[in-house]
Amino acid sequence: MNYKFSGNVASATVFSLENHCSQTVWPGTLSGNGAVLGSGGFALPPGSSIQLTAPSGWSGRFWARTGCTFDDSGVGKCVTGDCSGGLKCSGGGVPPVTLAEFTIGSSGNGNKDFYDVSLVDGYNVGMGVRATGGTGDCRYAGCVADLNAACPTELQVRDGGGAVAACKSACAAFNTPEYCCTGDHGSPQTCSPTHYSEIFKNACPTAYSYAYDDASSTFTCSGADYVITFCSNGS
Repeated sequence: MNYKFSGNVASATVFSLENHCSQTVWPGTLSGNGAVLGSGGFALPPGSSIQLTAPSGWSGRFWARTGCTFDDSGVGKCVTGDCSGGLKCSGGGVPPVTLAEFTIGSSGNGNKDFYDVSLVDGYNVGMGVRATGGTGDCRYAGCVADLNAACPTELQVRDGGGAVAACKSACAAFNTPEYCCTGDHGSPQTCSPTHYSEIFKNACPTAYSYAYDDASSTFTCSGADYVITFCSNGS
């Protein structure tokens, strides 16, 4: 089953979102500069995919929502990753949620794309990003480990049936400068990895584990399209 949203764009990047999970996910999209992809959100059944086309210079993020119930008008809620706007998000996903973040190249930045998979807002499902057809570093980014299974008790978010549905970041759980990289810990020199961020980093070496985890977590590529997988087995 394949769906396609497209636009008449002279220079464009195609994002292919694939659901490898055993259950439906409801991807959410958020744009930082105007072009809303996939109307902000939609259902993606197991084994299905969708293509979204972004213009040059686009920036934004993708995430999966789980355990959603929507009525025919798109009103409803999700267990994880919920957003304002119902089915079609008009804001970002409520943490904890795994994020894929992109800034697509333009003439102003040398036509270089920047991308990452982030656990700074916590984790709800495995997620991977693979560049196709581009030039440059173009490495795989992602978190395919089941962090819900390894989540410390104090970070766990449970669904109505008692199962662990998501894993909070330490910042969301404790809201202290040490974990949130704020106040006296508001710089790369004063905000170091913590026991909790290292759990994320050890499980997912190519994903952001805390706010200043740039060196091993931000990737670049030029002229690529991107495959975003939910519950992926990696690459």
